Parts: sequence; C-alpha cells; structure tokens
Amino acid sequence: MNKTKIGIFLSLLLLIGLTSCGEQKSNSKLVLNEILINNQSNFQDDYGLHSAWIEIFNKSFGSTDLAACLLKVSNQPGDTVTYFIPKGDILTSVKPRQHALFWADGEPNRGTFHTSFKLNPKTANWIGLFDSGKKLLDQIVVPAGTLGPNQSYARVSDGATEWEVKSGSGDKYVTPSTNNKTLDSNAKKEKFEEHDANGIGMAISAMSVVFCGLILLFIAFKIVGKAAVNLSKRNAMKSKGIDKHEAKELSQAPGEVYAAISMALHEMQDEVHDVEETVLTITRVKRSYSPWSSKIYTLRETPSRK
Repeated sequence: MNKTKIGIFLSLLLLIGLTSCGEQKSNSKLVLNEILINNQSNFQDDYGLHSAWIEIFNKSFGSTDLAACLLKVSNQPGDTVTYFIPKGDILTSVKPRQHALFWADGEPNRGTFHTSFKLNPKTANWIGLFDSGKKLLDQIVVPAGTLGPNQSYARVSDGATEWEVKSGSGDKYVTPSTNNKTLDSNAKKEKFEEHDANGIGMAISAMSVVFCGLILLFIAFKIVGKAAVNLSKRNAMKSKGIDKHEAKELSQAPGEVYAAISMALHEMQDEVHDVEETVLTITRVKRSYSPWSSKIYTLRETPSRK
C-alpha cells in the first residue's frame, strides 16, 4: 500500500514538472517585435484612434497564450507601470509565427489589447515582457529622439536579434500585425533559372528521381519476395519434419529424378495412365460330356487274367 502511494505521488510530481517545463518552453518564444511611439497617421485602433502600439511575436511553431503575462514600461528611473494581460479572452492565444498588437493608450477599459500605460516620445522607453511567473521573456529600450512621427523601432525580420528604424521609405516600412520583412523573391529559384533557363536540368533531375525510386522499389520487392519464399519453404519443411541437411540432399538430386517425378505428376493430373478394373468376377465353366472327348475310351482295355 505504501509503495502504491509513493508511486502515485512521484507520478504526480513528474506530471507537474513536465507541464511546467512545457509552459516555460512555450512562453520563452514570445518576443517584442516592433514598437511605434509617435502615431500621428499610421494605424488606427478599433476605436478609430491613432495611438502608440507594441507588437509581440510568437517565434514557436505552436500556439502560445499571452493571458496572465505582464507588460512593463518605464519612462523614468524608478517609475514602472505594469499592465496585466487579463484571462478569458480567446484572442490572447497567439498562433504559430503570428503577432499580437497592444495599444499603449492608457485606456485598459477599452479592451484586452489596450494597456494601462502610454509611451513618451520625448524620453527613452524601456519595455519588458514577463510571463505569469514574473520571469523576464524579452526587453528593449527605445532611445530618446530615435523615432520620428509614424516611425517604428523593429527587428530587421520577425524574431531577429538586430533592430532598426522603420518608416515609409523603401522596403523599411512600418508593419503592424504582420511580418517585419516581406520576401517577394526566391533566391534559390532565381539562381536555378539563371543556370537552367530551358528547364533541361529540371527534367533530368525529375526523371532521375523517378527512375531511382523505381529501382529502389524493384530492389525492395525483390528482397521481400525472396524472404517470403524462403520463409514459406522453411515453414513447409518444418511442418513435414525435414531438416536443412535433408533438404540440401534433396536439392542435390540428379535431373533425371526430377524429370521422372514431374512426368508421373503430369500423367496423374491429366489421367493419361491406364485404368485397370478392380472388380474380380469368378464364373463356372460348363463343358458338355462326349465319349469322343473322354480319355477313358482312348486307352486299350487291360486283358483280364484267368
């Protein structure tokens, strides 16, 4: 009984440990991805207002929930404001490789994605993202005077380590709730087209793959078939009580023996052999008596003695 209780207790501890490890691994994939402080005409919230915003990116390939996580902002030393992301909103679940946008407008009553703090465009802004256990997941400091109106401080690409200032010029445009860098070309494809404009190499590669696949299938079926035949032979010999040595002697018999056996089987199956009657009939032969054919009359009579 004591061993059973100890086993149940250890199993519960192991389950709790695995669950906590899984949650920690999932939340560690959340990072701050892009921040816009001075929003004059960039992107509107669900109330049609232009407010500062913070974008969070899920680097993992599994969904992660932001519920109970913390967003902290500090504009001055010792002055830190915390926003607790509420539970119960299904929209806080961030899908794999997707984004979540929070409006730093100081109006938390407007919804889950409206924080209780604002960002100051005149000072440096420290922003930290913490999980439900108050463990720091990611942080960034936006230097003072770095961003102008409608400019964002973002990673070069989603989840990258390098940051840059994005504006509306060139390919460095502001990207709220979408990828920081959009790839509109494929370097490998362009290189392949450069070296194989007519597609001859592609055709040869495709045919080679098909033929290699057919050859591998042929080899695989041949090996499997051979193994199946050997297995059936072994089972047949085992059922008839023939060992390997006897089977080897039978396999070394001359060809005339196999020819005779084959001929006999052929005649038996095709019914070419003679059919003999297996019923015996015994009848009595009657001969008519005649003195001419009797042997007693052919002898001379013995003389009588007196």
